Amino acid sequence: MTNPETITHDVIIVGAGLAGSWAAMVAARQGVRDIGVLSKIHPLRSHSGAAQGGIAASLSNVRPVANTGPRGPLEAVPPGAEPPDSWELHMFDTIKGSDWLGDQDAIEVMVQEAPDIIYEYEHMGCVFSRLADGRIAQRRFGGHSAPRANYSKDYTGHVLLHTIHEQALKHGVKFYSEWSLLELIVEDNICRGVVAMEILTGKVHTMRAKAVMFGTGGYGRAFKITSNAYANTGDGVSIAYNAGVPLMDMEFVQFHPTGLYRHGILMSEACRGEGGYLTNKDGHRFMEKYAPDKMELAPRDLVSRSEQTEINEGRGVGPDGQGVYLDLRHLGREKILERLPQVRDLAIEFVGVDPIDAPVPIQPTAHYSMGGIPTDVNGQAIADAAGTPIVGLYAAGECACVSVHGANRLGTNSLLEASLFGRRAGYAIADFIKNGAELQPVSGDPAEGQRQRIRKMLDNPGTESVDKIAQTLKQTMTDNCGIFRNEARLKVALQDVKTLQARFQNARTMDKGSRFNTDLLTTIETEHLLNFSEVLVTGALARTESRGAHSRTDYPKRDDTDWLKHTVAHKGADGPVLSYKSVNIDFDRYPPQERKY
Repeated sequence: MTNPETITHDVIIVGAGLAGSWAAMVAARQGVRDIGVLSKIHPLRSHSGAAQGGIAASLSNVRPVANTGPRGPLEAVPPGAEPPDSWELHMFDTIKGSDWLGDQDAIEVMVQEAPDIIYEYEHMGCVFSRLADGRIAQRRFGGHSAPRANYSKDYTGHVLLHTIHEQALKHGVKFYSEWSLLELIVEDNICRGVVAMEILTGKVHTMRAKAVMFGTGGYGRAFKITSNAYANTGDGVSIAYNAGVPLMDMEFVQFHPTGLYRHGILMSEACRGEGGYLTNKDGHRFMEKYAPDKMELAPRDLVSRSEQTEINEGRGVGPDGQGVYLDLRHLGREKILERLPQVRDLAIEFVGVDPIDAPVPIQPTAHYSMGGIPTDVNGQAIADAAGTPIVGLYAAGECACVSVHGANRLGTNSLLEASLFGRRAGYAIADFIKNGAELQPVSGDPAEGQRQRIRKMLDNPGTESVDKIAQTLKQTMTDNCGIFRNEARLKVALQDVKTLQARFQNARTMDKGSRFNTDLLTTIETEHLLNFSEVLVTGALARTESRGAHSRTDYPKRDDTDWLKHTVAHKGADGPVLSYKSVNIDFDRYPPQERKY
């Protein structure tokens, strides 16, 4: 007899952002009719929608005006003129940005297909900003040697997400809004489904499927100051890790240079792409010391470290000296209102400063997770360093690590990665289903195991506060595993994480109800934070070099002899078990070189 609590689909996708929605839409368009998409929040509140500045592709629609320098004005490229950009240039910029830890075969796929996915968005009706002749407008972004950020004012992620969600609905995809993932079911290296909770009722369901894809986003909520939404608690990577799926390169976390002071809310890199300045308390544009050629348009890891150095050396702003200024005043009122309306509203709302009239206090904010579930270029999850596939399991977007970003991501490559590899995963999933994939049985009743876990959380009479545990974790991760790291600090962070994991066993969930129990959700999310943070810190402690966003003050140089390799972490009885995997490098075309800007 079928358990009424069991739900069955051909395909289950967890996460309704760009990666998940692209995969669902494409698989449905290819003829897969039974697709369910789970989202912890309403699909249109997925974090993809918070991205502001642009999506990268070498369209060559604009170029710098001749003889005006790297930060001068842009002009439309006349028809028939020499293209100022190419996928090869985009590829080199991305490899260099990754500090040579990006897999070059995957990067090549991404940059070659980038223009096509922009035009597919356009043909679906996406509302891009336009040049006078109707072509898609482009702007500069950090680390890119040509203007290739295709944008819609500073709402780019919002318009992309609405476009693809509409198309998924058009093709009959079923969305489960406000369902929380609890478990990934993998037996004998075959994915068989998931366990999830309907937040409204508190009911726990086994959800069987022939294929499962994770598009669950990043894990910035492990840090105190972050641009990430409250939902970005790394559920997907934590649950995959618990199911025996490895995690790759988790030590690489990008801090965005321009989060609003004390809030972390993003002030888009478009602010600097349009010509904004970064200044310290003395009014000095300090980036000339750190990246004289690129200035404010250096890659994010370099700019964030430069800001933090200014702060650490006493040139910060604000009551605690922990900020610097983002100055847009010279752009003028008209340009700010035309191209940066959202960031202006955010600055006014949260720090009481109108960027038209005054510089905005900002500080580095935990922003993007380079690491995650290892996959190939078609989203197929990989079980080990040898490349063994996990049958029926896929991942794309920020929770995945196809490793196009390596040790540091260039701005605008994230919306591209989520869209493009979500699309590729959709095609791969459709092929898998149409080529005879079967619904595999599950052992026992996985949902009952999760019901017991939840009962234990609700019945725990413990004296520890879940919120205090979470806040303590975020503080130690920020202080000891943040922009600058060293062995002593990382050991403190690791001990703190283990102590907090022990304290969590005595944590009390205050709300004992079943319907829309957000207190229970916070408890579950805090367990996820504690789980993957141990992986992050362990990988950072082991990597005795500085590369990209991983900056060790006790090992300040990049070490290609010992560390030109990916970190792979499996869950062991006493914590993460680390192994390593080679980086895919074409030594004839793009050999490692010193990374200077």
